Amino acid sequence: MKCFFPVLSCLAVLGVVRAQRHVAVQEGPLYRTEGSHITIWCNVSGYQGPSEQNFQWSIYLPSAPEREVQIVSTVDSSFPYAIYTQRVRGGKIYVERVQGNSALLHITDLQARDAGEYECHTPNTDERYFGSYSAKMNLVVIPDTLQTTAMPQTLHKVEQDPLELTCEVATETFQHSHLSVAWLRQRGGEKPVEVISLSRDFVLHSSSEYAQRQSLGEVRLDKLGSATFRLTVFHLQPSDQGEFYCEAAEWIQDPDGSWYAMTRKRSEGTVVNVQPTDKEFTVRLETEKRLYTVGEPVEFRCILEAQNIPDRYFAVSWAFNSSLIASMGPNAVPVLNSEFAHREARGQLKVAKDSDSVFVLKIYHLRQEDSGKYNCRVTEREKTVTGEFIDKESKRPKNIPIIVLPIKSSISVEVASNASVILEGENLHFSCSIRTAGRPQGRFSVIWQLVDRQNRRSNIMWLDRDGTVQPGAAYWERSSFGGIQMEQVQPNSFSLGIFNSRKEDEGQYECHVTEWVRAVDGEWQVVGERRASTPISITALEMGFAVTAISRTPGVTYSDSFDLQCIIKPHYPARVPVSVTWRFQPVGTVEFHDLVTFTRDGGVQWGDRSSSFRTRTAIEKAESSNNVRLSISRASDTEAGKYQCVAELWRRNYNNTWTRLAERTSNLLEIRVLQPVTKLQVSKSKRTLTLVENRPIQLNCSVKSQTSPNSHFAVLWYVHKPSDADGKLILKTTHSSAFEFGTYAEDEGLRPRLQFERHVSGGLFSLTVQRAEVSDSGSYYCHVEEWLLSPNYAWYKLAEEVSGRTEVTVKQPDSRLKLSQAQGNLSVLETQQVQLECVVLNRTSTASQLVVEWFVWKPNHPERETVALLSREATFHYGEQAAKNNLKGRLHLESPSSGVYRLFIQNVAVQDSGTYSCRVEEWLPSPSGVWYKRAEDTAGQMAVTVMRPDAALQVDTVVPNATVSEKAAFQLDCSIVSRSSQDSRFAVAWYSLRTRAGGERDGLGLGEQEEEGDEEEEEDPTERMALLSVGPDAVFGPEGSPWEGRLRFQRLSPLLYRLTVLQASPRDTGNYSCRVEEWLPSPQKEWYRLTEEESAPIGIRVLDTSSTLQSIICSNDALFYFVFFYPFPIFGILVITILLVRFKSRNSSKNSDGKNGVPLLWIKEPHLNYSPTCLEPPVLSIHPGAID
Repeated sequence: MKCFFPVLSCLAVLGVVRAQRHVAVQEGPLYRTEGSHITIWCNVSGYQGPSEQNFQWSIYLPSAPEREVQIVSTVDSSFPYAIYTQRVRGGKIYVERVQGNSALLHITDLQARDAGEYECHTPNTDERYFGSYSAKMNLVVIPDTLQTTAMPQTLHKVEQDPLELTCEVATETFQHSHLSVAWLRQRGGEKPVEVISLSRDFVLHSSSEYAQRQSLGEVRLDKLGSATFRLTVFHLQPSDQGEFYCEAAEWIQDPDGSWYAMTRKRSEGTVVNVQPTDKEFTVRLETEKRLYTVGEPVEFRCILEAQNIPDRYFAVSWAFNSSLIASMGPNAVPVLNSEFAHREARGQLKVAKDSDSVFVLKIYHLRQEDSGKYNCRVTEREKTVTGEFIDKESKRPKNIPIIVLPIKSSISVEVASNASVILEGENLHFSCSIRTAGRPQGRFSVIWQLVDRQNRRSNIMWLDRDGTVQPGAAYWERSSFGGIQMEQVQPNSFSLGIFNSRKEDEGQYECHVTEWVRAVDGEWQVVGERRASTPISITALEMGFAVTAISRTPGVTYSDSFDLQCIIKPHYPARVPVSVTWRFQPVGTVEFHDLVTFTRDGGVQWGDRSSSFRTRTAIEKAESSNNVRLSISRASDTEAGKYQCVAELWRRNYNNTWTRLAERTSNLLEIRVLQPVTKLQVSKSKRTLTLVENRPIQLNCSVKSQTSPNSHFAVLWYVHKPSDADGKLILKTTHSSAFEFGTYAEDEGLRPRLQFERHVSGGLFSLTVQRAEVSDSGSYYCHVEEWLLSPNYAWYKLAEEVSGRTEVTVKQPDSRLKLSQAQGNLSVLETQQVQLECVVLNRTSTASQLVVEWFVWKPNHPERETVALLSREATFHYGEQAAKNNLKGRLHLESPSSGVYRLFIQNVAVQDSGTYSCRVEEWLPSPSGVWYKRAEDTAGQMAVTVMRPDAALQVDTVVPNATVSEKAAFQLDCSIVSRSSQDSRFAVAWYSLRTRAGGERDGLGLGEQEEEGDEEEEEDPTERMALLSVGPDAVFGPEGSPWEGRLRFQRLSPLLYRLTVLQASPRDTGNYSCRVEEWLPSPQKEWYRLTEEESAPIGIRVLDTSSTLQSIICSNDALFYFVFFYPFPIFGILVITILLVRFKSRNSSKNSDGKNGVPLLWIKEPHLNYSPTCLEPPVLSIHPGAID
């Protein structure tokens, strides 16, 4: 243990110890009643990531304790399951976030189905999972069985009557719970007042209003029996009037030890009316006078008027300016506060009770600070059975104010000034003289004050009784710069100086003198105050300040001169500076700019935009006034406009800064500089011009007359469209022969197609629009501006005029597109090629480009679908039909000659059937190089039908039988004689054909089975068993179980398949056949089965190795023919004979009985099995039952 803490500290420093996440939830189980509001807290600690964590609440219901039902989440609004979604959206279930790592789950209306195990989960925000991420607790929902009942009634009581009320409180909760009961009183809309309550711990408690009465036994709460609670109020008071009701709460203790009120109920109320008895009283306050002098006595009498005063208890309190002086209870013992208790101890004050109804406050030596409002308050008290007093009603009369005057003074004050009316900026001097009737009694303190026109008083400076001078707060800065000075010239004379006065210094100047004397105790005391004042009127500098601008020549022509006068009123002394600025607003502008300024210190300052005026402008300021004259020579249109002078009035402040007092602007002077009369005339003739696209448009503009031979012209060319309200600018040639293209030329791409020409004559201007387009149609006209050179060598526009209009119409060439309308039908086999031809017989222009689109109508499909499209740029595009039918890669386009387009569909399929046609769009280039569609046409239709090939599969049906010895191998060949297509693939399967069990064919040979097969077509007794199958994709199927491991497959040629059976056994004896399926590929490279064919049965006999006679016969040819070949005709004759006998017997008699009932002996057909090989000698067998 000694090493544990150091090691743990080191690990913590090195970061090895890392806190893990811990989720804690409120401990359960919690018991709550239906309909109540429950909260469950959940905290998370030891986490990483953001400080604000998210919480997700789920429940595990008792009916499915393993199934999680999601309730609410702070991060995902879609988290709740359907049964909780409506309550969550309605706010009946929500999560309150207390802190970033703490939250409360609220369920406002608890239901019985809410019982279960609740889980609080916090989504992971850590780098890795470490710790716990959820916690669970149980909630039990129990019925609310609490009942609180009381009889509603209305009671009328008289003051001091007793009151008894009862309330029944019961509960049927099975859990251990406590009850708390409280009686409350409510009056009108006021908040209920608790009268008395019994807590869950059986402790009685009352509110402050009833606490004293409850402690004295006046208010009681008793429990009668198990469920009855009685309230008793022994002496009702008028304040008890109201509605009384009881409220009960049922408490349960949670696992954490805290108590929780599961439910609360209140009973019906009892209205109690209390009529008070007559115990009114009045209070009156009296004194001899209201005005006193310092040192005089004063007596206040508080008189009580009531009935039975000796039998009642009253308390009295005295107040001065709403502050308590002293109080006296029913025992008539006064209690004073600290200040007045000190004065009472020195005999300067007394509080006493003269009689039962009179209470006295005496002050023997008044002070000046005793001035104020005095009052007394009388409170009636009630003595309880324990001897204690209870406050009841309290009253007080109106305040009595008194004034304590100081000792009178004999001084008088006079104020004088150097002037009563001055101009702003001049100095003010004041003197304050004090006169006394005798010798001065003490010292003087003087305060200079200013009362402005709004009757606001401010302290300028004051000198206290010790001779210290102090400026007022508003004058501190001016005083520090010497702007205000105060001094004591003589013992009884004081002066005030205000330098560089301001308008705000105007008002009533008052000298306030206070006389001080030293009292017996050594303290200075004010014995008198006097004041005197004088009015001062200050004329503001800006008063009457005005500026006027005049000119004798408002209209001039080029190169003339003109003068402008700026007259300033009134005439100011030299100490008052004025700055004057001439301002100018050129014609056609809205803003003024400064030309030149005479500054306040006499300097000249030119404006930023006055360069053109400096060489031709003279400015002069009069010596005897502030008037300024502006002279301008060689006038031109740049000097035309509005002139204005601006004057600014300045004042130097006490701190040597400048303040602009006022600014005045003169009237406007408009100077007009006239231009010569124009003689400009432009041709007004109108023209109409119609031409075909790509031809030039020739426009002319002719000037017939001009003002001067030196005139220059600016020509603006416009076009007006019917859809536009105004014409749009195409081209502008300035008077300096510069070109400017208009927005229309830029937007419509006219710039490279425009050509402007000015003829030698000088009065004719031409505009040519090359390669005209249809969009160039419109009304064209020119706008001519005549320009002359001004006296300041600047060009100005003298006049302008508009020409007549030229109506231009540009047309497109006529459409001549035509396609071949030939129609036809075409039937082809799958995988072949279809050719669709689209022939253009005629076109509008050889320079045009064609868009060729092939489309098809499918059977049972009303709308056409695009197969392929050849764009103008000769780009081949597949249509939607090509994607549907997998035409991509099977379409081929060629154009052997101009106007001939052939679309080949290679490797066609059945789904390619349909009606095909082509549509051609003809596009022509506009003069600007933009292609547009001029025409379109659709060719005739071609009906295409695609068929699959006929089946031609044939399998060899002549197959010899075979006999093999045991343990040898035999071969089953499957030969295909013909096929439907060279692309065919085959699926081959070999079968063993055996007669079903119980059939008569088990002992017949192959030949006899064939004969029997013709007679019994309705029922096939043959049972098929697959040996081996090979699919068209060369995938082998499973081998038959009898031959498993003994089969060998060979494909000797594309049309010959061989299956070899090894290790033959007698059980392999039987008939075999092969079945062939022919598969062909579709154009989509998908294989389908075309047909199937089965070969003839192949008879296989396997001999047992014990048959030696057979081997001997087969080894000798002579013996073989003797045994097998020569008996053959004999057996044939015998068979024919037997058949004839049977035929005759059937015809001669329908029954089998002979004469005399004796049955005839006749023979049925024998079963003959013959094989021409050495392995199967002919056998004649007669089975049991062959002879009846």
